Amino acid sequence: MITNEIDLSGGASRRRLLIGSGTTALAAAALTMAAAHGASAAGGSGSSQSSGGAAGSSSYITTKDGVQLYYKDWGPKTGQPIVFSHGWPLSSDSWDAQMVYFADRGFRVVAHDRRGHGRSSQPWDGHDMDHYADDLAAVVEALDLRNAVHVGFSTGGGEVARYIGRHGTKRVARIALISAVPPLMAKGPTNPDGVPIAAFDESRAALLKNRAQFFKDVPSGPFYGFNRPGAKPSQGMIDYWWLQGMQGSHKAVYDSIKAFSETDFREDLKKFDKPTLVVHGDDDQVVPIDVGGRRTAQLVKGAKLIVYTDAPHGLAETHADRLNADLLSFIQS
Repeated sequence: MITNEIDLSGGASRRRLLIGSGTTALAAAALTMAAAHGASAAGGSGSSQSSGGAAGSSSYITTKDGVQLYYKDWGPKTGQPIVFSHGWPLSSDSWDAQMVYFADRGFRVVAHDRRGHGRSSQPWDGHDMDHYADDLAAVVEALDLRNAVHVGFSTGGGEVARYIGRHGTKRVARIALISAVPPLMAKGPTNPDGVPIAAFDESRAALLKNRAQFFKDVPSGPFYGFNRPGAKPSQGMIDYWWLQGMQGSHKAVYDSIKAFSETDFREDLKKFDKPTLVVHGDDDQVVPIDVGGRRTAQLVKGAKLIVYTDAPHGLAETHADRLNADLLSFIQS
């Protein structure tokens, strides 16, 4: 069911305020978004309205278990759909560079905020890959998206894999996994080369101790590779990452660490029967390429692997121009 959206006109001016006013504006923007989120939860069902002007539209879908999912639906509705699934602990905003690029080229681009993230509602339960996959299916079915290209980044790559595992590829044309968590991150008896569980325990402990600081440390360091010698950190990227992360539910982002690290996607990947692109940086400090991209490319029949030399986990932003070109070439091939 599609329900009323919240009118967020004037978003461009808010973004200029964010850029010009530093951390004070970040706090104000977070309060504004929280107020909009509260208003959406209180609203009833009805027709969707435009909140993006000529640039696009956004609205809400209510799942079978009552969760309201915020989504963006940009570009011509007659264009081939590209559905973007975001990473942890971010929101659909993390895909802006890709969504604008492809909408400008005639594609219909859709992205939703995962339950408990961004502007979606914040249920206590359901922060696992099965629910994430079913929520993605709810968006696809409510908008009747067919012949869609599904692009998943990091945790979103797991969401896409589980969506295909649970719902098949009837509505899918192509699949792209970017810096994605499949096939299985956590080290275990059947995954001896994975990441030790202690690394994820440390993240959970840091999250509980001081989420705001942890969400500064991650983008300042390993996510974008800003901790590497000679790197030139972008304060804008760091602040925007922090803002997206802080929008989410503390419980959701905590539970999601288990979801992205311990879910085994190997059986899901075996069900891929559409052209698949795997993109991964060989300096990914979050999902090491030998744990993620290279193994996924081996498990998916006919998958094409593109390795970005020296690229970090967050390459959708640090290497946006190259990724956009590679995705376009893949879609048109």
